[in-house]
Amino acid sequence: MIRLLLSGMMFLQYFVWGAWYVTLGTYLAATLRFDGSQIGLAYGTTAVAAMISPFFVGMIADRYLATEKILALLHFVGAGLLYFASTVETFPAIYPALLGYTLCYMPTLALTNALAFHHVQDAARDFPKIRVLGTIGWIAAGIVVGRLGIEATAMPLRIAAGASLLMGLYSLMLPHTPPTRSSGPLTVRGALGLDALALMRDRSFATLVIGSFLLCIPLQFYYAFTNLFLNEIGMAEPATKMTLGQMSEIGFMLLMPWFLVRLGVKTTLLIGMAAWTGRYVLFAYGNAGGLVWMLYAGILLHGICYDFFFVTGQIYVDQRADPGIRAAAQGFIAFVTLGAGMFIGAWVSGLLVEAYTLGPAAHDWWTIWMIPAAAAAAVLVLFAVLFKARARATPASAIAATGPQLEPRGGAGL
Repeated sequence: MIRLLLSGMMFLQYFVWGAWYVTLGTYLAATLRFDGSQIGLAYGTTAVAAMISPFFVGMIADRYLATEKILALLHFVGAGLLYFASTVETFPAIYPALLGYTLCYMPTLALTNALAFHHVQDAARDFPKIRVLGTIGWIAAGIVVGRLGIEATAMPLRIAAGASLLMGLYSLMLPHTPPTRSSGPLTVRGALGLDALALMRDRSFATLVIGSFLLCIPLQFYYAFTNLFLNEIGMAEPATKMTLGQMSEIGFMLLMPWFLVRLGVKTTLLIGMAAWTGRYVLFAYGNAGGLVWMLYAGILLHGICYDFFFVTGQIYVDQRADPGIRAAAQGFIAFVTLGAGMFIGAWVSGLLVEAYTLGPAAHDWWTIWMIPAAAAAAVLVLFAVLFKARARATPASAIAATGPQLEPRGGAGL
């Protein structure tokens, strides 16, 4: 019964995110006529929230309130803010509403994981089976929005608001999970995982951190502008088609143990980075006619793009860090990538899309996609030269414990 409750929690958690995040750029551009920099800033709200949420989780959720209660409160408040965002049409009104909402939502990614881990007996065996429902929830949201043909409207925001309200009610039925009441004072250093800074003396670890940060800049082009791109060039139901990326994510997660054992950490990471370059090249040359297969291939590469680089990177960090600072090391890499890297990526991608706007509902998409393709290729070369893996591949059971991931997820399925 508990596993069923936890699976339902994951489904709703990621249904909420998937319902509005993928199509927001299309709504802001096609309907509200926001420019590229405004769209980039709107997507950057999740990154700002990712940088702030460790303080919230550390100061409140871990110390004073039961996890299921804080989850309910955050989703109730978030539902109101998201609905409000769907009713306003100017950037000065929408931006603070989205920022307030993401400040509520982003902490719930860590909280749902923590609640699930608290109630399973064997994380490596049980958690992946629970977490995969989150990916299925994201897929379900994309199919619903795509089939309804509402991508350029405010309805995805309202659907997400309704799902968030449902998630708040559902959270009150989750098993009681008391706060851990961590001992000792909370510090900025601890909240951001800065205790792991000593690992930066290792050239390979520093290369992974810097490479992950740099890769998150071209990464945001995909999250913020793919749906707008596919709608603009005439692909039918792009939100539905984009769920193929999450489907491939599940498949490639299952293949990761095979690749890690046979190819090692460095080669697996390089394959992941090469996939980012390949994806953007496919988008640059594909179209909704005879070359539509290129667009499908680019979407299907999502599993390699995320799993082979970011999940493998998380595994490597866990291997390299001493047990006493493993949590700090994961927190540090999350702050650098989901926070700082994604924020800069959202800002840069917005500026470039604005710079290559040709008119209403028209962009120079070839240039827009080739710039992040070149950036990802440059990171690949830097990484290939400087990185040397010292740890052996992690066993399949440890890989499974990470579970399929979304975004610049904890979700945005980084």
